Amino acid sequence: MSFFFRMASRLRPSTPEEVVRSIKDSFLALHTRTHAKALEEVEKNISSLRLLISGDGEVEPNQEQVLLITLEICNEDVISLFVQNLPSLGWTVRKDLVHCWCILLRQKVDERYCCVQYIENHMELLDFLVGCYKNLDIALNCGHMLRECIKYPTLAKYILESGSFELFFEYVELPNFDIASDALNTFKDLLTKHETVVAEFLASHYDQFFELYSRLLSSTNYVTRRQAMKFLSEFLLEAPNSQIMKRYIVEVRFLNIMINLLKDSSKNIRICAFHVFKVFVANPNKPRCIIEALLDNRRELLKLLHNLPTSKGDDELEEEKDLIIQQIQKLA
Repeated sequence: MSFFFRMASRLRPSTPEEVVRSIKDSFLALHTRTHAKALEEVEKNISSLRLLISGDGEVEPNQEQVLLITLEICNEDVISLFVQNLPSLGWTVRKDLVHCWCILLRQKVDERYCCVQYIENHMELLDFLVGCYKNLDIALNCGHMLRECIKYPTLAKYILESGSFELFFEYVELPNFDIASDALNTFKDLLTKHETVVAEFLASHYDQFFELYSRLLSSTNYVTRRQAMKFLSEFLLEAPNSQIMKRYIVEVRFLNIMINLLKDSSKNIRICAFHVFKVFVANPNKPRCIIEALLDNRRELLKLLHNLPTSKGDDELEEEKDLIIQQIQKLA
């Protein structure tokens, strides 16, 4: 007997249509019946759904039935119910729901990701999930669901270009460390998963993006400042972002930020700042404004670079530092 029908014999209803109808009815009842009873039904149904689409650890699920359930969930608008009712659910059912969400989004029916296509037609669900970072109880669940969505370029593109994206610049500074870290992980995924999407976004939102990002680099919160500097040093030096880097390193405002970060009390921040600063100096096509800024700060810069901490045995960093010092000394 297949896993689906073996489970169904224990967890009535039995067909994909009945399974989804039961889930939908229990969610709708959250707003019409006694809340505790309705929550119990939702928890039971989502627990059953998890078993049906991911197996029980011993028997694999029937993939054909999983696809039928996925299609029915889209047809019955249950995806929307999952998202909209997250704040009403308890910890255990949210955990199961996130697990189901990740599996459902990966299902291809007739060569299309039908749940992803559903979300493409209901993009407000993504805005809702981003907004949920403000809710301490469900922030981490929503972050997990968002990162699953971001794996698909159309969904990542929507978030980047929506008004919701700017909220991440606030979320990464939230006082709750776990939520701020989770928001940063989502932020990083948005900017690294799809090269073409990100390049197009930054080309059209360059000033707006880097104005907001510069605030993170100047944050009074050490963790925010360090994480922002670390990510920038990695992001700009990636080959796919070379055009963005070329644009970044000809602006005096950004050079001045790096100079300030070379003075930071944190060794790690100073080293990350150096890896971006060195590109300003090494650029063979430095505009006059950059040269003048380097000359104006030459004495201070040479002192900062001589005092830049390096780890024992880090010969590459020492060589780069010496090379940049020589180039600054030669400036005229």
